Amino acid sequence: MALPANITTGTWTLDNSHSEIGFTVRHAGISKVRGQFTDATATLDLAQDVADSKVNATIQTASFDSGDVNRDGHVRGEDFFDVEKFPEISFVSNAIVPKGDAYELQGDLTIKGVTRPVALETELHGVAVDPFGNTRAGLTAETTISRKDFGLTWNAVLEAGGVLVSDKVAINLELAFIAPAA
Repeated sequence: MALPANITTGTWTLDNSHSEIGFTVRHAGISKVRGQFTDATATLDLAQDVADSKVNATIQTASFDSGDVNRDGHVRGEDFFDVEKFPEISFVSNAIVPKGDAYELQGDLTIKGVTRPVALETELHGVAVDPFGNTRAGLTAETTISRKDFGLTWNAVLEAGGVLVSDKVAINLELAFIAPAA
């Protein structure tokens, strides 16, 4: 499948300040906790044929932020991300599959030294030129993973039954990429 007409080939770079790498996880079986990683880099190497394009991303685990200092410290520690030993999460694509007006971005996600295949449902929201002459593309990508698959197994049993942190984690990405200079 060819690229949409208004998108150029080359290496597009993530605009971290206009992107959000977010997550949602069920807490105590009754509510959801949301948060994000605030420090990431990524490239989108676009080829004329979308199938030949690639995505590489790196997230700094110490940038984890759920809005609660105590929880953030716990999640950055050995029970979860162990940021001292595992400072990065990475994603490397191996296929981009057109799905109607959207795409399925397939690749390998590595968390805490464990690599597993994931598929992200991805939608291109458009391309625009900003007031500074940069061409930008906006994308949304979503998937759900099992945190246990990546060695994130810490939990606490609740008195009323169930566990404190659900296994399923929804990953929600709102991404802005900047086109290569002409």
